Amino acid sequence: MQVVSARDITEHNQAQEALRIRENSRRKQSQTLVQLARSKTFQQGNLNAVLREITETAAQTLLVERVGVWLYNEERSKIECINLYDVKTKEHTFGNSLLKTNFPAYFQALEEERTIAADDARNDTRTQELSESYLSVLGITSILDAPIWLEGHLVGVVCHEHIGEGRQWTLEEESFAGSIADFVTLAIEASERNVVQEALRQSEAQFRAIFERSSIGIGLIDMKGQIVDTNLALCEIFGYSREELYGKCFTDYISIEREDLKLYKQLMSGIRTDLKRTSRDGLQPSKHQKQLVERHRIEIERRCQHQNGSLVWTHLSVSVIPGSNGEPEFFLAMIEDITERKQTELKLRASQEAAEAASRAKSEFLATMSHELRTPLNAIMGLSQLLQQEIVGSLNEKQNEYVSCIYSSGEHLLAVINDILDLSKVEAGKEELLLSSLSVADICNYAIWTVRDRASEKGLQLTYEIDQEADICIADERRIKQMLLNLLTNAIKFTPAGEVSLVVKKVPQGITFTVSDTGIGIDSSQFQFLFEPFKQLDSRLNRQYEGTGLGLALTRKLARLHGGDVTVTSTLGKGSQFTLFLPNPEHPGNGENETNEIDETEEEANFTSSSSSSVIPTNKTILLVEEEENTATLLQDYLYTIGYQVKWIDNSNDFLKQVQSFQPDLVFFDFQLVKDIHIWNLLNILRQEPYRKHLPIVMMTFSEPLEEDIAMLPGSVNDYLIKPICIVQLESILMKYFT
Repeated sequence: MQVVSARDITEHNQAQEALRIRENSRRKQSQTLVQLARSKTFQQGNLNAVLREITETAAQTLLVERVGVWLYNEERSKIECINLYDVKTKEHTFGNSLLKTNFPAYFQALEEERTIAADDARNDTRTQELSESYLSVLGITSILDAPIWLEGHLVGVVCHEHIGEGRQWTLEEESFAGSIADFVTLAIEASERNVVQEALRQSEAQFRAIFERSSIGIGLIDMKGQIVDTNLALCEIFGYSREELYGKCFTDYISIEREDLKLYKQLMSGIRTDLKRTSRDGLQPSKHQKQLVERHRIEIERRCQHQNGSLVWTHLSVSVIPGSNGEPEFFLAMIEDITERKQTELKLRASQEAAEAASRAKSEFLATMSHELRTPLNAIMGLSQLLQQEIVGSLNEKQNEYVSCIYSSGEHLLAVINDILDLSKVEAGKEELLLSSLSVADICNYAIWTVRDRASEKGLQLTYEIDQEADICIADERRIKQMLLNLLTNAIKFTPAGEVSLVVKKVPQGITFTVSDTGIGIDSSQFQFLFEPFKQLDSRLNRQYEGTGLGLALTRKLARLHGGDVTVTSTLGKGSQFTLFLPNPEHPGNGENETNEIDETEEEANFTSSSSSSVIPTNKTILLVEEEENTATLLQDYLYTIGYQVKWIDNSNDFLKQVQSFQPDLVFFDFQLVKDIHIWNLLNILRQEPYRKHLPIVMMTFSEPLEEDIAMLPGSVNDYLIKPICIVQLESILMKYFT
């Protein structure tokens, strides 16, 4: 009897078949991952090409209809599809986007889960938000999404989309999807690395191009001082090729000076100090490399030795370039050929020295000429005054006329000399202003009184008007009087008939003095020459109207020295307006420098009306110390004639002896002698004697002494007279000390 046993193995075969399919699927997935790992596309760094390969391979491996790569935008407000592969059409598309605010559950799931395996995507709580607007429209039933992570941040998702009947995703498929997302991460990293490397290559190429084409010589030098690299410009400066310079000591081609070693030590010491501070504070050296380069640099000018033996002037800038660890690694030397500039500087310096020498010669010439001209003028004007006083005998009418002509001509020549010297002093920058608070009314009264006789002689109406608010101005008293007199004198000179007026107004920025006339006027085309020294606008006027053309030039320069200016408006044939503007002072004075002198108008009126008899003394003696014989003769004769006893000495050798023997009541002393330090000591010694303590000493000078001249003689000098000495001035001194 034969027994036959039968068993149903359908389930077993089905299980074996499922296992075989799974193994095949796993093997296919492994092969796909190996294929991607070996792909040369990854090495090229082209992100779009890599994503195309990844999406196609993933779709073929998982047998899905669509695979897409979605990335967050910069604001992380949505994800955008950058590559979507469709198996049916075999096309890659891009451009769709999903807003985070519209699908919060889906975006939250991406943050929290390794993969989103939604077998029934339209009903899965993680993905059902996508059903209406995305899944149902495209017929998608199941999705397998794997988030893309980069440096710990979620940057996107790889979506595997199945169309048709629902699909149950296996664990192997979920793991494969995660690996695909990792490959996308690698592709993004490779792409970014490629962008950085490309930028670095471009930067290096640009730097090399700049390095090679720069007109400034550039050299890279190691810490031993050996040349590592040079550009063409540096080779041309030294006269050697790059190969010849490589490895040579940099200092062999640069002239070294003593202080260079000190500069090098300071440079390296500063670098090491910064490195210690950086290390102590726990900072990254790389963050401070730029600061180190900027802060630690030597800038010097040195001569280089060219191959042909010539010397080349260069501007040398040496910086320290730190390495990756922050330690000094190279010196960067930038060398500019400045030979041409140096030659120009030498020429300019030579020109400047020549100009300064010419200026000094001009000043010395003017000073000499001033002295040489003033000395005979002293005698001419002084002796003319003696003749006018009829001290040595009476004059007839014609003689009086001649003497007056001599004196007025001397005055005119003296005014020209003074203007030339003043202009020269201002142009040389040697004019110093003694600013003080001045009464505008007093200044204007003085100017009007001084020119009134001249205006009256021409039959001109002379008027002035002062704004009530313009009561005080800050200026140098002597110079503002000089400026106003120049403007008024000029107006009277060029006004045949009519009116000359002075109007003073207060303006927000300062004060204006406007001199108007109804004279010949000036053509506007001539304004540019108006304030030039020695310039007459019309040669014909030069014959008709006397003058050197210095007055307006000097007036403008003095005004600008005060911080103001002189401007003009004029109509030819109708008249002109010259306006002197003086600004408000930044720090107005408190009146300490205000002078307490008697108003010059009143002084001169008093002096004119006074007679010689009013100052005739009784037994008064005067010691005259004057080296110039003509001036001494003038003073001696006049003083003797009006009743004084006068002793004249022409040097200071016997000064103290003469004072002791002659017992003078007043001393006239030449300022040129007072400048001698020996005389200064004599005057100080004289002041220390109790019975000579109050002896009046009057200094005689060619111009008003400067503040430093007066400060040089504290307590030694009581007063001063300006040469040529006028009889009126002399009498005022005598009245001051003998009445």
